[in-house]
Amino acid sequence: MARPPRVSFEFFPPKSLEGSFRLWETLNVLAPIAPEFVSVTYGAGGTTRALTHDAVKTIHANYGVAVAAHLTCVDATRAETLDIAETYAAAGVTQIVALRGDPPKGQGRFTPHPQGFASSVELIEALARTGKFHLRVGAYPDPHPEAGSLQACVDFLKRKIDAGANSAITQFFFEAETFFRFRDACTAQGITAPIIPGILPINAWTGVRKFAQSCGTAIPAWLDEAYDKALRDGRETLLSTALATELCTDLIAGGVEDLHFYTLNAPDLTRDVCAALGVLPKAALSQVA
Repeated sequence: MARPPRVSFEFFPPKSLEGSFRLWETLNVLAPIAPEFVSVTYGAGGTTRALTHDAVKTIHANYGVAVAAHLTCVDATRAETLDIAETYAAAGVTQIVALRGDPPKGQGRFTPHPQGFASSVELIEALARTGKFHLRVGAYPDPHPEAGSLQACVDFLKRKIDAGANSAITQFFFEAETFFRFRDACTAQGITAPIIPGILPINAWTGVRKFAQSCGTAIPAWLDEAYDKALRDGRETLLSTALATELCTDLIAGGVEDLHFYTLNAPDLTRDVCAALGVLPKAALSQVA
């Protein structure tokens, strides 16, 4: 296999004391791997905005890793959103994942705040003008439910890159060919910015399947069959580790050098997949050397 990939991890902010312990334990397991960066999400509708700010600043101050803070257009004025960005810059956080954001619970579609950014493109343009941030954006190898087609997703990603985004992180997918098809379409559209595939190790197939349906991710029939059998045999974790490792290996064989893991604040599967790819904690690497 080619040299180990560069990796990054996504976390979500804790909503309870138990959630805080879970996040810090996840960081204690994964930070020694020395990721290129970690990102911290917003909840749907911006519901965890303050929690996200706290988690970003704590990670930045205490864990020695670069942090990319999610920032959305939901339920905030332009001034409020840019003020948040300024507080990140003042704290030394210079990476932002700029997103439109999901609508608040109960709202079918995104509706901009009357004084807010109408789209992620507007948000990216405003952040880029500050000159203070490395801007990452979302990308969709399977068509976003509101986009209607793969080409529409490629076209909108091109608009975001042209607006000032530096790189993109994809929604998760289940087959390497899905990413390669998207990457080829982006290249044909003249997109040269790095596109990092998003990997979701499957901790619980029932929940991941439901999430995939909600965000338009194609679910191959063979995956349902594999988990039906694995659940009967008590081998779900073994299957999840093998499938995520195989997906990553196929991506690396196709020229991918960076992988972004959606950890769901559960580190074990991500750690095991990274180890299978040769991405080890730095202390372990020095012992091997």
